[in-house]
Amino acid sequence: MNPSPFFTIERRKNVAILWLNRPEKRNAMNWPFWRDLPDMVAEIDADPKIHAFVIAGKGKSFSTGLDLEEFFQDFKPVVQGEFADGREKLYQLILTMQKGINAVYNSKKPSIALVQKHCIGGGLDLVSACDIRYASDDAVFSLRESKVAIVADMGSLQRLPHLIGNAHTRELALTGKDVTANEAFQMGLVTKVTKDFDSLLVEGLKTANEIAENPTIVIRGVKQVLNHGVGKTIEEGLDYVAVWNASMLDSKDFRSAIGGFMERKRPVFNPETRVDD
Repeated sequence: MNPSPFFTIERRKNVAILWLNRPEKRNAMNWPFWRDLPDMVAEIDADPKIHAFVIAGKGKSFSTGLDLEEFFQDFKPVVQGEFADGREKLYQLILTMQKGINAVYNSKKPSIALVQKHCIGGGLDLVSACDIRYASDDAVFSLRESKVAIVADMGSLQRLPHLIGNAHTRELALTGKDVTANEAFQMGLVTKVTKDFDSLLVEGLKTANEIAENPTIVIRGVKQVLNHGVGKTIEEGLDYVAVWNASMLDSKDFRSAIGGFMERKRPVFNPETRVDD
């Protein structure tokens, strides 16, 4: 695909880093972010050598969220549409913008968000769609939309309750307040806090590589089963995973695991796509 003015993809063996690359604006999300994110995720999904990916921001901040000034300049006629036709255009624009965040959530590949300094508004939407979230000690999270007269509409209100609970989500959404890295850790929004961005990147890549060593078909299955279980009963989730394993259990990697167990050797998974250099 054509290069994106907002994103770059860096490949490291079987792991990719999806960089938010607008550091001069603290990775504020202008239209190229919303336009290109679905294609960036599709490119990662289509590469069999990428088994997991990290999302990180170049520069001092992860992201300060929607670039309000540029967005309003670009879409003022749509945002201020007077009649039903205009309101429908705004509705369709919101759905289009949701596609990139949804693509991260629905990706076949596990994702790890690495947050330094600001993670505001749309930035929180993005990390809430990832499977794992780490932060550096200086990270600040905010569901800021209520302070700029917007009801958050990119996924935080839908995904955060399953990550941090309904009470924490309501407090963040209704106040728009800032939350420190340690507070985010205590509420379960992030599962690891590091001293700085360099150590954050090291830890994120370490986890991504650990994921990448596991059978890709199993990782896809784990993510699909977990996503399917959101909002379902335990019985519905158990039935779904039973169907999954009844269909997918006997894979090449499963046979490799059984052979390794019998021979007391560690199996090597994903040999067709393993990058060793």
